[in-house]
Amino acid sequence: MRNILATILLFIALILVACGGDSNSESKGEIVFGQTSWTSTKAPTQIAKQILEEAGYEVEVMLLDQPVIWESMKHEEVDFFMDAWLPYTEATLWEDYKNDLQKVSTSYEEVPLGWVVPEYVEEETIDDLAGQAEKFDGEIVTIGEGAGIVDISKEVMNDPNYDLEGYELVPSSEAAMMSVIDDKIKNEEPFIITGWRPHSMFSKYDLKFLEDTQEHFKYDNVYVLSYNGIEDQYLEAYDILSQWNIEVTELEDMMRAYEEEDISFEESASEWIEENRDTVDQWIND
Repeated sequence: MRNILATILLFIALILVACGGDSNSESKGEIVFGQTSWTSTKAPTQIAKQILEEAGYEVEVMLLDQPVIWESMKHEEVDFFMDAWLPYTEATLWEDYKNDLQKVSTSYEEVPLGWVVPEYVEEETIDDLAGQAEKFDGEIVTIGEGAGIVDISKEVMNDPNYDLEGYELVPSSEAAMMSVIDDKIKNEEPFIITGWRPHSMFSKYDLKFLEDTQEHFKYDNVYVLSYNGIEDQYLEAYDILSQWNIEVTELEDMMRAYEEEDISFEESASEWIEENRDTVDQWIND
């Protein structure tokens, strides 16, 4: 009886080794993504997370303010950030960290940002805002302090070439800014917000960028960042994300599905991976 029991136990042990005990089933390490609260960051971060998990990594996503993410990458507490706007919007941050960080890949190129108004207002440039503060409630509503678009907006406000007397820059959050759009558009009321692509607002509403004739806002590329030497610690993860790219319209579709159909970024990321299976397989296997 003992011999039979011993044989059974040995058989079970061999099955466990065959199924889960080989080195391939072991994690290749933990990757940490820094993620802001912006929807433009959430979608690509979730796609990258699922791809690296498929490749065998454990992945954690940390919700942090943007400057904290950059500082955390410098100290190798965060491994990747999927949404760096360079060379213009986040030039100040890049100047502080360029010796410690590296551009891993380009997500997409030549994306606009600036002050945004609804199509139904007649103003076309920031110059046209002069003397119109009352019309726009004296507010330019933006996102949280520390973001590059906020810093550039402050430059615009202080530019003597623009007559923006009576206006105030109002930092809030992306959600609060979107609430302003939703409320104002119902009654075709004027408003000014800071906007950028990719963002669901442009697939949802008829909006336009005000021309910045003084050229404070310039078109950026959006990069994946990491710290110098990431390839020495996590070579496969680095190789995968060095091939990363995505279309702006694809991200905007994911954002709109999240807001209007309550489709999570986890779900839409999974769908994107399957729709781009050949490309993802190539990234993982190269």
